[in-house]
Amino acid sequence: MTIRNKVVVMTGAGRGIGKASAIHLAARGALVVLAARSEAEIAAVANEIEAAGGTAAFRVTNVTHRPDLEALVRFACEQFGRLDVMVNNAGIGPLSRFDALRVSDWDAMIDVNLKGALYGIAAALPFFRRQSSGHFVNVVSTAGIKVVPTMGIYAATKNALRTATEGLRQESGPNIRVTEVSPGFVDTSFADANAVDAEIKAALQKRKEELAISPDAIARAIAFAIDQPDDVEIGSIVVRPTAQD
Repeated sequence: MTIRNKVVVMTGAGRGIGKASAIHLAARGALVVLAARSEAEIAAVANEIEAAGGTAAFRVTNVTHRPDLEALVRFACEQFGRLDVMVNNAGIGPLSRFDALRVSDWDAMIDVNLKGALYGIAAALPFFRRQSSGHFVNVVSTAGIKVVPTMGIYAATKNALRTATEGLRQESGPNIRVTEVSPGFVDTSFADANAVDAEIKAALQKRKEELAISPDAIARAIAFAIDQPDDVEIGSIVVRPTAQD
């Protein structure tokens, strides 16, 4: 297995897809570095990993602050001597219709979902270049494949990251791998954290109960991409419930 002993940084690691992925990768032998805004959440994930025999470190990180990402990458290298995989997973989705004019929410999604991932790329890329190896995994969304009402801005930020990911892939050369992973409807706290009114929250909750899949499914997809030989790049993975339109 090529995952064992790889140093993997995971943003948005305190819950949902990030948490599941960090736990899964650690179980496969990766050395994981957990990043999120909540110290309590990532400390709990690190404790769970270590209790199961894995290795984890954590650092409080706000992906909207570029110096935080730079410090995170330095921290990973100080802890484990190198950086092999940068998973840009942190994301938010305060959903609303355009005519609700929640412009501050639009700004927040751009800052976290797009700029946060770009800051992660900017922080890790120089290390990857010096090592002549590395792997970016950017978590996007099927919301950008099929755009629906209330998800316009969220989908736009994810599609912007999708486009940037493809550009990075083309520029990265033979030694740096680039993967985008597009989750569909996943059983996380997304509805509770991101619904801005009761009607949207109720609709999201209903959809989750009808068809959501476990975040472990996304964790396995991320692990699959990482676990390939160094000369094999998985460019894009879409993981959705079979019942999802």
